[in-house]
Amino acid sequence: MSYMDHSSDNAIEDSTVQSSKDSKPEFSEDEETLITRMYNLVGARWSLVAGRIPGRTAEEIEKYWTSRYPSKE
Repeated sequence: MSYMDHSSDNAIEDSTVQSSKDSKPEFSEDEETLITRMYNLVGARWSLVAGRIPGRTAEEIEKYWTSRYPSKE
């Protein structure tokens, strides 16, 4: 594999990562229910909510919440 081939692979990976960052995260119905219940208990303390959902980060959950329930400012 030449250097050129390897760099094109990285470009494909970078675009995949970027598109996944821009897209709305997918959550199961159980995760959505748990996020709502936890939000009602602890508010926007996303790290606490994420601690109850294995494999999810606080950033993913906050992004999900703000995309689903935009603030009314």
